[in-house]
Amino acid sequence: MMKLSIINSIRTNNFEDDRLMEKIAGLWKEASGRLANQGCIAYGLYHEYESNYKGDYTLSIALEDNDREPYLEIPKNSRYEIFHVASTEQQGMINTWKEIWRQEETGTLERAYTFDFEKYYPNGKIEVYIAIK
Repeated sequence: MMKLSIINSIRTNNFEDDRLMEKIAGLWKEASGRLANQGCIAYGLYHEYESNYKGDYTLSIALEDNDREPYLEIPKNSRYEIFHVASTEQQGMINTWKEIWRQEETGTLERAYTFDFEKYYPNGKIEVYIAIK
């Protein structure tokens, strides 16, 4: 099990929430104070999916820290497709998610909709892990 300590969470929808970007930016801004000087890996954790990427979901900001509450445990036997984000591009993360959705729509990516996450390394590297069936 991978145990992630939750800093904060929001419930939203990619296509029906007019305040989507505002909510996500606010979530990261609020978490940034707690993330500063941590020197550890931070996560944008997508879970509690209503249906697929067009439905409601919960986004949580989390850390690899076994001593903090509350936390979520992600099963070790989960399988993931890993996408590398071009972190030097301004739209790198958005383009990565668009590619994930495109692959899902074309049937080349069969998502499990359990736990997906963005993994932010202290050196600036970013990866997106998509749970697959």
